[in-house]
Amino acid sequence: MSPPNTPTSWRWFHVILGTYGSWLPGDPRGFRTRHHRDHVDGDYKNPPPTGLYDGLNGASHSSLKSSPVVLTWDQRVIVGNALRCRLEELKSTVACLAISRQHAHLLAKLPPQQVRDTVGNAKKTAWFKMREAGFPQKLWAKRAKCDPMNDRRHQLNVYHYILRHEREGAYVWRYVDVYGDRA
Repeated sequence: MSPPNTPTSWRWFHVILGTYGSWLPGDPRGFRTRHHRDHVDGDYKNPPPTGLYDGLNGASHSSLKSSPVVLTWDQRVIVGNALRCRLEELKSTVACLAISRQHAHLLAKLPPQQVRDTVGNAKKTAWFKMREAGFPQKLWAKRAKCDPMNDRRHQLNVYHYILRHEREGAYVWRYVDVYGDRA
């Protein structure tokens, strides 16, 4: 059964957003270049050897126009509520979301042909809400990662993965806490 007001052709997506300066080329946790244009040793599970990309990391940090964004608890709440409310205004359904210090995860039912535009619109709304609250700088890194769910098991794995961010201090919101089990 589809959630209320959501067209049946829409799909569930795991949306990952990063704040400005949160994951740069040369990051010691590992990184990927856009479209994997360059081979990079390591990833976040198996980081590259220490010091291998220090030069690139330093150049990336020096190219930033402002300091990397790290969200306080109150800012996480503002961002989470703004993202959720805007997506709901756009007729999307958010099953859950987690906003941590430097990234956000959402599980949302979105129109497959307009995922980037819809998420971009929600990001813009969150930035405006932050600006109204006195936040002076750029909020988001470019783009979002939007992975479609393959099946119900994948969806449930992502759902529980997002909720686990609460253990790390993330602001977490769940559809079921507010609306019950109607979907």
